Amino acid sequence: QVQLVESGGGLVQPGGSLRLSCVASGSIFRVNLMGWYRQAPGNQRELVATITSGGTTNYAASVKGRFTISRDDAKNTVTVFLQMNSLKPEDTAVYYCKANILDRLRNTRDYWGQGTQVTVSS
Repeated sequence: QVQLVESGGGLVQPGGSLRLSCVASGSIFRVNLMGWYRQAPGNQRELVATITSGGTTNYAASVKGRFTISRDDAKNTVTVFLQMNSLKPEDTAVYYCKANILDRLRNTRDYWGQGTQVTVSS
């Protein structure tokens, strides 16, 4: 089994910062592409940022220059981070991490975290 567990959401004032974390663990052989998505009430889930196993990053235009995605590939777990600076009220959403994982049975599929709420408000 593979698990993705997120943490780091919360309430922050406009202009503030938050750091999200997502740990992938379990029966993992390799973690490929990882990413963060978000979904605001009444909206579809949208891409925020992705990072490949080689460290190549991609960002939505709305967060470029403010958010930074990174990852730490340890022996038994892989963690993806999202550093969010200069937060705006429109960044308010539930944030989900996603990982494409090859498990030890050599099956590849996408996994999602449970989501963490980020609220930007004064």
